[in-house]
Amino acid sequence: MSAEVETSEGVDESEKKNSVAPEKENHTRMADLSELLKEGTKEAHDRAENTQFVKDFLKGNIKKELFKLATTALYFTYSALEEEMDRNKDHPAFAPLYFPTELHRKEALTKDMEYFFGENWEELVKCSEAAQKYVERIHYIGQNEPELLVAHAYTRYMGDLSGGQVLKKVAQRALKLPSTGEGTQFYLFEHVDNAQQFKQFYRSRMNALDLNLKTKERIVEEANKAFEYNMQIFNELDQAGSALARETLEDGLPGHDGKGDVRKCPFYAAQQDKGALEGSSCPFRTAMTVLRKPSLQFILAAGVALAAGLLAWYYM
Repeated sequence: MSAEVETSEGVDESEKKNSVAPEKENHTRMADLSELLKEGTKEAHDRAENTQFVKDFLKGNIKKELFKLATTALYFTYSALEEEMDRNKDHPAFAPLYFPTELHRKEALTKDMEYFFGENWEELVKCSEAAQKYVERIHYIGQNEPELLVAHAYTRYMGDLSGGQVLKKVAQRALKLPSTGEGTQFYLFEHVDNAQQFKQFYRSRMNALDLNLKTKERIVEEANKAFEYNMQIFNELDQAGSALARETLEDGLPGHDGKGDVRKCPFYAAQQDKGALEGSSCPFRTAMTVLRKPSLQFILAAGVALAAGLLAWYYM
């Protein structure tokens, strides 16, 4: 009798061990920082990848002037990020992820800036207001909470490695840039032979960081903030777009006033269909005028630049 009970209990213990093992393995996998980031930023990622900017860029709908300004926004972003990475290269929560030779983009972006703007490019460019807020956040994290710096590094560099080659080809084709790489050095990782293998290696380094679960959750939260900074750029663009219809012509360019062959104006054709032609003003020439303003150029540039980074998440 006792033997039967003992055997039964032995089987129960064995079954318990067998059932606990997969659970423990699954829990360990889900506690990995890379997995937490992937799952924890999924909603923000989904919102980002459905923005019009991402769709347009993928289709090659981008003007050279905006691409030049987008490169400007990237330059300021990576300058801030890599400054803080250099500052924290010996910090235990970041040191294992410090790969300046393989990943740093500032030098490549400097070459792109020189290509687009000339040798005196530093005198010609500035950072947009929304992009500046993101830059300030990166500096704050690097100087006050360096354990969260991985959120920004992972979001940027893994995305660049994932979709960089696709974006490079889109830009070269749409803007007729040289196939030899001028103007798209940012997307070229000369010291990474195999992007997929390097990403796996980087993730393994992330997962090996000695961080408690609370810190990992804070890193995921910070990564979501990075997405929010991106979305603030898009909100800025939405506001700019709404302002286009309200702006008046300031440089004397002729615009539609409802007279002439309105069939040649898509705005008036649409308004005529709605019976709302009277009292309307055409926004298309207004848009061209407003977009010549430096402030809006930089707003759009920052949006395109950050959208490029978000697009790269398609391929992670």
